[in-house]
Amino acid sequence: MTVTADQPFYGTSTMIYFALIAFFLLGAASLSAAVTGYRGQVCDPHDGYDLPSAVAEDSALEQTANELIAFWCTGAAILSAAPLIALFGILLRDGDAPLTGGALTALTGYGILVVAICRYPFKKIKRLTADG
Repeated sequence: MTVTADQPFYGTSTMIYFALIAFFLLGAASLSAAVTGYRGQVCDPHDGYDLPSAVAEDSALEQTANELIAFWCTGAAILSAAPLIALFGILLRDGDAPLTGGALTALTGYGILVVAICRYPFKKIKRLTADG
């Protein structure tokens, strides 16, 4: 079956529900990381993340790591909410509205962008420890 940009992909709301769940989980994971950053627990061995040991040893790097993760992961969590609002609107307006191939492609690209935004602070922290 070939799907073009203007043809519906699955006529039921299954894809909408799948997209809602995916963006909800993405937002929850991003928000959880942001809260860890705001609490200053990024380097905590139990509640934090696996970061280079140089970050935990240097208080300035640890503070930078907390700020980076809090800022960027908050942004990713906010960006995850936009598709939720749009998809809920589609469900409320017409519960069986189809998603076209173009819409699915756009949602997939948007999801990849949100994941990249959430991953950015972790890559930046590794780069800071390699430079410093």
